Amino acid sequence: MPRNFKEELLFTAVMAGLMVLVMAGYNIALADGFGHHFIREVLVGYPLALLVAAICDLGIIGPGVKYLFFHYIINDYMKKKQIRIALTISVMMVAGMVTLMSLFGMVVTQNFGGNVFLTYLHTWIFNLFMALPLQLLIVGPIARKILSLVQKVPAPERPLETETSKD
Repeated sequence: MPRNFKEELLFTAVMAGLMVLVMAGYNIALADGFGHHFIREVLVGYPLALLVAAICDLGIIGPGVKYLFFHYIINDYMKKKQIRIALTISVMMVAGMVTLMSLFGMVVTQNFGGNVFLTYLHTWIFNLFMALPLQLLIVGPIARKILSLVQKVPAPERPLETETSKD
């Protein structure tokens, strides 16, 4: 778990960066297949999707999930192992992010179909089926490993400031 805002930014950058990249590729492959334009489409849409995902993560879903989790869900069983807390928060984050990013994808691609609700539900389910295992099995462990490596690096010591006499 990130311990400060700097670590939170790093963790979010890794997590959102990888999730958006893979999910963008997944959605483009579902919609258009793997044509000669596949990589270009992923790379063109990536910056905006990453920006929206980071805003949603840091400003909407992240704070909401943490509030719900630490006020209503956490229990003594979870407190025994940090991974239980991380996995529970990850599942909640995926559910929230899939909810918002599926809507974002529909708006950007103007994919509203005949019935907006059914199109959204279809998009949401397909994204959840991909995002949840991706997060729990691949991206989450990578992001947690990178964060743990950063947390293990000792902070550089500051030299003691010496008092100067003011005469």
